[in-house]
Amino acid sequence: MPGFEVLYQAAALCLTYPGDAFRARLPLLREAAPQLREFTDHAAAGPAAELAAHYAEVFDAEQGRSLYLSAWDDGGTRPSGTSPAAWRELYRAHGLDLTGEEPPDFLPAVLEFAARTGETGPLTAHRDGLERLRGRLRELGTPYAAVLDAVHATLPPARAGG
Repeated sequence: MPGFEVLYQAAALCLTYPGDAFRARLPLLREAAPQLREFTDHAAAGPAAELAAHYAEVFDAEQGRSLYLSAWDDGGTRPSGTSPAAWRELYRAHGLDLTGEEPPDFLPAVLEFAARTGETGPLTAHRDGLERLRGRLRELGTPYAAVLDAVHATLPPARAGG
């Protein structure tokens, strides 16, 4: 999906742990991706420690809100499905090497991949998991749901029966 690269990069940053550098980036994220303003305004309004605690609470895999896409492959929250090797091979095929600490199916890494390559296949392939995560974030009432809403809005419609 051409044209969504900035949104994907901004969403990736919004979905990573909000450390010290995150707060400094908020004005840039707010301007670069207006679709994320609900989240960026929320993130800027409170103390950094509260946002960090909220992040840890929201993305608790034990509560069924994992940011690891392979965790959603079987409908649950445990790793399964697409292997880390397959993810790494996909990244390498596009000239990228994953160097971070996170596994390659970490949603912010996948969003950054889409931002850098324009390739949305991994997001589309994991649409069902993204939808379940989005629904759980909305049920929780967290502003992080707005980030998933913005990403969801960029994906092509799901095919009937699939």
